[in-house]
Amino acid sequence: MSEEAQVDQEVSESEESELGSGVPLIFGRLLKRLRTQAGMERAELGSRTGYSAATIASFEQGRRIPSARFIRQADEVLSAQGALVDFVEDMEKAQYPAFFRDAAKLEREAVAWHVYDTLVVNGLLQTEDYARAVFTMRRPPLDDATIEQRVTARLVRQEIFGRKPLPTISFVMQEGVLRMCLGGLAVWRGQLEQILLIGERPNVEIQVMPDAREEHAALSGPFTLIETEKGRRIAYTEVHRYSRLFTDRRTVRELEDQYGLLRAQALSPRESMALVEKLLGES
Repeated sequence: MSEEAQVDQEVSESEESELGSGVPLIFGRLLKRLRTQAGMERAELGSRTGYSAATIASFEQGRRIPSARFIRQADEVLSAQGALVDFVEDMEKAQYPAFFRDAAKLEREAVAWHVYDTLVVNGLLQTEDYARAVFTMRRPPLDDATIEQRVTARLVRQEIFGRKPLPTISFVMQEGVLRMCLGGLAVWRGQLEQILLIGERPNVEIQVMPDAREEHAALSGPFTLIETEKGRRIAYTEVHRYSRLFTDRRTVRELEDQYGLLRAQALSPRESMALVEKLLGES
């Protein structure tokens, strides 16, 4: 992608989920062949890698995407000489919806990540229960295997908070996002507590944009600003099944300007955490 490129992707339902097909299925068939050649039952491979026989079956059938850790363990246990490890990068991509894969790759490389959200709590802040509630409410519905895979992938993304060197991360979210009781009271309270915990991290700032504000710099909707280690500045937007990465300086600068104004208009990080604590106290 050139520096002036603008990537626009439309993803169909069949493209969006690759479970049971594509790369996961190819990997699964290879895993099964290597296991069979080694004279090993699924239960034995599972016990040596920390998984159940049923999970190994899911991997082999392409219904579940294994972690990089499992792939490397299986490669060693089955003496695959790197044949399985070669799939690590492709499998990491396959765990995300197609429209998010470019952004997920940039997320892993980012030294700065700044997000404005208007609908739900950002995926990097979500608890397991909240993430599951979000995916369960998806229409048309996702099957159980896809929901669990999406939840796992979402939680893995949160490793960004502890990555070395620490990236600079900030969030601005609409007040209404905090007040939406997705998944029920217990899930909602757990999500508010998670926001407080992550907000204590030295490299993270979380701000809330009050619904009652008379001025608002980002009425065009949510977006993400990314800076890579090489100094590239990129903007990402997502609506329904459309995602777009902007690298042209004019568009990125416009969104950077919006974000700067938005942070000035929002509650400060301390005021925002006080609001979250207030909501917890009222529930």
